[in-house]
Amino acid sequence: MRVKSDPSPSPCLPSPPSPSPNLPLYSLKTPLPSRSPTIKDLLTTYPVNLPHFEAIRKHFHANPELSTLETKTAAYIASYLRSLKAFDEIFEGVGGTGVVGVLRNEKKKDGKGGKGGKGKGKVVLLRADMDGLPVKEQTGLEYRSEVRMRDVDGVVKDVMHACGHDTHLTSLLAATTRLITMTSHWTGTLIILFQPAEEHLGGALRMVNDGLFDLIPTPDILLGQHVGPQITGSLGMVPGIQLSASDSLLVTLYGRGGHASQPAVCIDPVLMAANVVVRLQGIVSREVNVGEEFAVVTVGSMRAGDAENVIPDSATLKINVRTIDEGVRARVLGAIGRIVRGEAEASGAPKSPRIESLGRFPVTVNDAAVTERVGGSFEEVFGRGKGGEEGGYRPEDFPRTNGSEDFSEFARAVGKPSCFWFFGGSDPDLFKEEEEEGKGEEWRENSGRRKVKKQIPINHSPFFAPVMEPTLQVGIDAMTAAALTFLMD
Repeated sequence: MRVKSDPSPSPCLPSPPSPSPNLPLYSLKTPLPSRSPTIKDLLTTYPVNLPHFEAIRKHFHANPELSTLETKTAAYIASYLRSLKAFDEIFEGVGGTGVVGVLRNEKKKDGKGGKGGKGKGKVVLLRADMDGLPVKEQTGLEYRSEVRMRDVDGVVKDVMHACGHDTHLTSLLAATTRLITMTSHWTGTLIILFQPAEEHLGGALRMVNDGLFDLIPTPDILLGQHVGPQITGSLGMVPGIQLSASDSLLVTLYGRGGHASQPAVCIDPVLMAANVVVRLQGIVSREVNVGEEFAVVTVGSMRAGDAENVIPDSATLKINVRTIDEGVRARVLGAIGRIVRGEAEASGAPKSPRIESLGRFPVTVNDAAVTERVGGSFEEVFGRGKGGEEGGYRPEDFPRTNGSEDFSEFARAVGKPSCFWFFGGSDPDLFKEEEEEGKGEEWRENSGRRKVKKQIPINHSPFFAPVMEPTLQVGIDAMTAAALTFLMD
């Protein structure tokens, strides 16, 4: 149940860690130039206290929570936002455990005026996701997760931040803190959104359907980011399609159970399911024009029965589909339905199969104009990465990927432009080792000019652990710079 919480600070933050007078969250490092400051000037003048936020990231990493169950994470975030004493409104429980803060800043760039009111200038929304994955961590980190918890189905599972959401959370908290110190240099309304259930059960759409945009101003620009296995210090994105659409399906096939020694008097759903799996492989190879169209169909789970001498009465398949075109998407989903129903009929199934949606993510499309402006700010702040160098703004290393995200649900709900970028988290030494030792070995798809070897852990791996720095610094700087791109208009 969503609630509007008191934006005044709580007596203390959950620990560890908590802000302390002896550990400032930010400090003035260098005076601003006499001319109008640039984004890079502001980032130099208002650095964050990295040790503080590194400790926060370690706390999040060691204490992950599964999708829709991020109660402790959400409580920590809400308490932290209240401690900043800057937000006009803080909402908790949006879409389950989502947390949203609204800061209206009427101050002009010359420092005149006051905070509050409707807020002039752009309305900018910054988003981070909160949930972990049901993965047993094997990174060996001192702050590794050893958490086990019951999922929404009551099954106890290991939990890990195997997709870097701990880095996303911390980067947004730090960027928020930093932007609050800069309110005399920007004008507008800042919306900070922490989303539950990105990995499972469609947290973005849950927030939208729970009345998110009845609670907050309609954003003019929506911004998000994601850490990946590329080299740390680098970041980038492309205009247009950045991530594919995703559809997850649960298929239940029905048979007639009985003794394994008498299959003639049974209808075997295992054979039925096996035939479906084989036939599904022909969709992309035979029904999609692979020279011009893109699709992936994967059967990730097949389950039936519990004993070798019993023919079960049902079998289930979990299927995932990736596409980037709505026409292809409809055609592939239609083909899956046709094959499943056709195989059930051909096998003499006693009743029709059931096909249920487990969730769907839309295509993530980066608005060209917004992406160009954000890219300009990234080039100013990080420099343009060049061949042989490590780090910097390198859009060529972050092309469209077959992965999926539900971030764009927010932009679709309000019909506003958005931009979603990636930043690298892998140790540069891993790339050097791979380049020296791995000649002739296979490389991963979707890694651009600087490729990612199969041996380097990627998102969702039990070994995925973005190095602390400069990964966290880049995440903080990128989110801050992207927001200022529109708040300093």
